[in-house]
Amino acid sequence: MTNMEITLTCSECGSGIHIKPTKDATEAKCQVCENLMPISFNDEHLEGRLKTCPSCSRMDFYKQKDFNRKIGVGLFVFGAISVLVFEIIGVGFPWNYSVFLGLAALDILLYFFVPMVVACYKCNTLFRNVANIEDIHGFNHEMHDRIVYSDHDFKGEQLDH
Repeated sequence: MTNMEITLTCSECGSGIHIKPTKDATEAKCQVCENLMPISFNDEHLEGRLKTCPSCSRMDFYKQKDFNRKIGVGLFVFGAISVLVFEIIGVGFPWNYSVFLGLAALDILLYFFVPMVVACYKCNTLFRNVANIEDIHGFNHEMHDRIVYSDHDFKGEQLDH
């Protein structure tokens, strides 16, 4: 058994549905709107290896840091507003840019301590504690656009030019 954790995105309300792979699971229930989403786990999922998505059956994944983007944008906005306020009240260099230096230091710390998460290009399902995460590539904008907007299936192959 594995400790892989899966977060599906509800197709009705967009809420996260947190589940762990089990052999007999065939659907996941949204706790917000009670929508039932079909899922299908195989032996690889139970071992923590990711080859196919249990939600959409696709094989196209990417990995990224498991960090909330809203918090990241909020930190950037905080830094920008702080510099603007320091400029307005007449506090000069180095105080107006010390906020950015502090945020850069925080960013470096987060880079080293925030774990990786794997996401499905097609259905945005998130996978944590994936055993074969080193086999999964980072985000590719062209693959994303071709999968989302043209329903292209790369069948797990990385797009390289």
